[in-house]
Amino acid sequence: MTKPDFIIMGAMKSATSTLHAQLALQSGIFMSMPKEPNYFSDDEQYARGEAWYDGLFANAELGDLCGESSTHYTKLPDYPLTIERMAKRLDKVKLIYVMRHPVDRLISHYIHQWSQNVIKCDINEAIDQYEELTAYSCYARQLAPYFERYGKENVLPVFNEGIRHNPQTELERVADFIGFQGEVVWQEELSAQNVSGERIRTFKGYQWLVESNFMTFLRRTLVPQSIRDKIKSGFTLQERPEIDAVHLSKVIELFDQDLAILGEHLGVELSCDNYKQVVSQGELSWLNNVEFKI
Repeated sequence: MTKPDFIIMGAMKSATSTLHAQLALQSGIFMSMPKEPNYFSDDEQYARGEAWYDGLFANAELGDLCGESSTHYTKLPDYPLTIERMAKRLDKVKLIYVMRHPVDRLISHYIHQWSQNVIKCDINEAIDQYEELTAYSCYARQLAPYFERYGKENVLPVFNEGIRHNPQTELERVADFIGFQGEVVWQEELSAQNVSGERIRTFKGYQWLVESNFMTFLRRTLVPQSIRDKIKSGFTLQERPEIDAVHLSKVIELFDQDLAILGEHLGVELSCDNYKQVVSQGELSWLNNVEFKI
């Protein structure tokens, strides 16, 4: 049988890691390790071949539904061959797309890239220089090739805000969509995964100096907390990045155009201004049975 049965293609920094981890805890659902194989998107991963990709699901039990989660699959224009490669391998597949308020997602994306030393400038300069910050938040644009190839009925919209406000309901909705017959239970004790709250900027030797158990022991034994905090502050964003008025107006105009198209697919009016209200706890009733309009 062709695997996987479903793929989570959430927008970067939208809760894909959390959803992946929760599904992996459910008996009868097998999630890939690594979480993000990026097989269909990344040239070097695709070059590993189908045998390597098949091996990601080799330990699944008979009858398990198998899934993987790769945010690179919805990162146009950076990975243009993704849908072509996926269509060659997977004739039928269920696709889950996790979204978040586009401006909030942009800011978290910037923090992540800043911490990885990919982006080194101010967030407003970065918006001008790095198309990925805005492009990955244009959800209708990212979904268009999947609608064309697999049909809207095979793409499930999921919102980060919905997961946070009503996680059990959203997990059940995902399970129903992928055709899972068993009971699913959201594990509250599992913390949110891959959160960008406080990011320490990486540097040469970071893995050995910061992440190794030996160096952690030495730091805590020999270096006073006050000194450690002072050093750490030099590699940490001290305040949440702020988008200035000019750039905020620019990105909101772009996102509103995209959200209007997304809203048409969902049968609801969407904009940056009303986004959180529409997908907040008080407005979630329409989401219980929502699907993209065919």
